[in-house]
Amino acid sequence: MMKLRTKYLLFVVILHAVALVLTYFIFRENRWLFLVSEVFVGFSLVVAWRLYRQLIAPLKMLMRGVEAIRDKDFNVKFLTTGKYEMDQLINVYNQMLDQLRKERTLQEQQHFFLEKLIQTSPTGIIILDYDGNLHQTNPRAQQLLQTLPALLDEVQRLGSGESRSISLNGVNTYKLQKSHFIDRGFPRHFVMVEELTAEILAAEKNVYGKVIRMMAHEVNNTIGPVNSIIASTIKGQPLDEQHRSALEVAAERNQHLNRFMRNFADLVKLPPPDRKRIDLAALIQQVTQLMELQAAEKQIRFSFQFPAGAVWVQADRQQLEQALINIIKNSMEAIGRDGAIGFSIHGQELTITDSGGGIQEPGSLFSPFYSTKPDGQGIGLTLVREILLHHGWDFSLKTYGEKDTRFVIHFRS
Repeated sequence: MMKLRTKYLLFVVILHAVALVLTYFIFRENRWLFLVSEVFVGFSLVVAWRLYRQLIAPLKMLMRGVEAIRDKDFNVKFLTTGKYEMDQLINVYNQMLDQLRKERTLQEQQHFFLEKLIQTSPTGIIILDYDGNLHQTNPRAQQLLQTLPALLDEVQRLGSGESRSISLNGVNTYKLQKSHFIDRGFPRHFVMVEELTAEILAAEKNVYGKVIRMMAHEVNNTIGPVNSIIASTIKGQPLDEQHRSALEVAAERNQHLNRFMRNFADLVKLPPPDRKRIDLAALIQQVTQLMELQAAEKQIRFSFQFPAGAVWVQADRQQLEQALINIIKNSMEAIGRDGAIGFSIHGQELTITDSGGGIQEPGSLFSPFYSTKPDGQGIGLTLVREILLHHGWDFSLKTYGEKDTRFVIHFRS
């Protein structure tokens, strides 16, 4: 396609060529008029050349500016020339560049802030590509996907605009919320993963704490007078052996009910841990010795894989001992008879493995009052959870295969 400059030059050349041809005919008729015509043609050529420079220069400058903008270089500015039309064009161009540079700086600052916010956010952010596959994650989401691989399946099943609360390991609860944004004219999705564990545990504890306190109040108000009446009756009244035995059984059941309620009360009144430096390996050995007779009756064997020397941790000895007892009891009940429980410590990770039947409902494991046993109270693992959370230790309970269920505790020295 012919450029404007070429068109202008072609027009000027043709016009003056015609003028020169016409002056040739004038030369034959009148030489003085021919000289005047030649001067006029020469003057016309000079004016055309100056007009060419004045018209083409702004266009060249404009093209240089367009090339700079195309290269995203917003620092190229032009100086005024003293010519009105040219200076108007230069002023508009310079103002446009100033605005573009300002907008780009603002955009870069916002992008940097958004990127920093995403990277440091305690909320996991998962960005998907156009096909719905994993494209980008922030550090929190990466950590969650490493510990909970099934989380990605939940993300894929979530519809656009939907939100859902899930618990994949029975310990932590997460809220997934899926939304979308427009990228190059096409929708892309992102998912925010927010941990609700602390809020849910606080609300849960508040509810069952009120229930337990109410139950304890009623039971204590009943047990005290009833036991007093039973004791005075046994001591003050002549009773046959059958009635005396019945009253003793009633008193014993009352004491059992009192202990039952104290177990629940301990769950609510668990004090902050009194941390001291203890040998975790030695504590496990002591706890297993305490339960060895009960395990032997069920033909359950203990095995240990500990590093040489002590494994020092900062923990409340009594609380940690209670947590280990409940974990071992839970493993023994899962095994029933003839099985094994293994204890291993690697780095800062304690793993307790049992050969039981596995976990049937992982989402409800640590829920208060939940138990798969007919006579279970449902507070054993809940108490374990409270103790470990008070220590600030991470933990999980999963079945990895047949006769392979692991309780993993990530402790801190």
